[in-house]
Amino acid sequence: MITSTNTQSSTLKAELNLGYIWLIASVAAMGGLLFGWDWVVIGGAKPFFQRYFGLTSEAQIGWANSCALIGCLVGSLGAATLSDRFGRKRLLILSALIFAVTSVGNGLAHTFTLFIAWRMLGGVAIGLASSLSPMYIAEVAPAQMRGKLVSINQLTIVIGILLAQVINWYLVRNLPPGATDEYIKNSWFGQQGWRWMFALTAAPSLLFLLGMFLVPESPRWLAKFGRAEQARGVLRRVGGDAYATAAVAEIQSTLSREELQRVNLSDLLDPRLLKVMVLGVVLAVFQQWCGINVIFNYAEEIFKAAGYDISSVLKNIAWTGSVNLVFTFVALGTVDRFGRRPLMLLGAGGLIVIYLAMGLCYAKGVQGLPVLLLVLAAIGCYAMSLAPVTWVVISEIFPNRIRGGAMSVAVTSLWIACFILTYTFPLLNAKLGSAGTFWLYAAICLAGLVFIHCKLPESKGKTLEQIEKELVG
Repeated sequence: MITSTNTQSSTLKAELNLGYIWLIASVAAMGGLLFGWDWVVIGGAKPFFQRYFGLTSEAQIGWANSCALIGCLVGSLGAATLSDRFGRKRLLILSALIFAVTSVGNGLAHTFTLFIAWRMLGGVAIGLASSLSPMYIAEVAPAQMRGKLVSINQLTIVIGILLAQVINWYLVRNLPPGATDEYIKNSWFGQQGWRWMFALTAAPSLLFLLGMFLVPESPRWLAKFGRAEQARGVLRRVGGDAYATAAVAEIQSTLSREELQRVNLSDLLDPRLLKVMVLGVVLAVFQQWCGINVIFNYAEEIFKAAGYDISSVLKNIAWTGSVNLVFTFVALGTVDRFGRRPLMLLGAGGLIVIYLAMGLCYAKGVQGLPVLLLVLAAIGCYAMSLAPVTWVVISEIFPNRIRGGAMSVAVTSLWIACFILTYTFPLLNAKLGSAGTFWLYAAICLAGLVFIHCKLPESKGKTLEQIEKELVG
């Protein structure tokens, strides 16, 4: 399907090949699907492998849930230098291979040490995919569609989350209500069921691997390393001859001869770039410290505190995934219409109100449906704002010449923040109680709201090169 279009902000005219554009975005976004699936599968498996391995302390439980983040840090840091050296495409292929191998490894693990080792290695794949998939899409996408296309990555993350949650529920749907810990440990559910939750991730991993052989290398990476004709060929398929010529010229205008050489991470501390780096890092950290991921990773504790048993918890987890999916579609329809800044402000403000209400429910002993509805409201608010829009912003604000390294630093900061959040939740919950913990997250959201209001510019409808000139000069 070909359509003629122009934007209000971008001066690049194009005859967009929408079928080809959507193919590229959809295949690359499979990395997001595996990111979501592999990341959240542990929430449903936790009640079972926890009993299988005999985990009892908050520290052990926190380590089991957060250890993959060590691998995420390695993967996202590796993406900094490796993606600039070998390209975005090859690293995404590598991440698909790691996803496939580690999912089977976790399914076969018979000791806690092996389980942790496979989770950490699987985290490397998550770190690679979370850095590279949105960046790759942003570097291929036309300016007027970039927000929507990068948000496709978040949509596939959400689909992966929902698939994992539904499969988790399906595998243990026949668990008797009120089953004792001893029954769960010695039953098929505690011995084998949780293994299938991990192992089935291999299926979409292989689809991702095959799909990556159908898409091109990033044209901006090609242009950066002196392969302008190849970059022009990719962009010609995206938007026609005139679009390709103008786009390559605009890309090259942001790259001097010295900047075509390999970028060191120390270059990111250049005073001209530091403001943009701080913006990207703070937004990435805030997306995690706003607290939503504890709902996905510690759903059992959150819903148990609200009076639900394990069987009901797994059904509620599936509900959270469904709401997450529906409201991600809202983000897809609004991110290029309303812009990045309004949605980020809406997300931070909405979570403040919801967390205050959740804390009040826990403090007053309110259980059941009110807490479930507030959890679903928090997820819906996050899914239409902070979840997708943060990935859009950090994929587009960094200059061409340092995007690989800068994106990697931002995503590494995100995973460090996620590790701290995930590891500390059991400890905070034990010390502050559920009410105090969610009130703390409300305070963090207030700080994030102030930062977004003061520091985040609008970038919708602009080419990456226009954004670079406005933010860096």
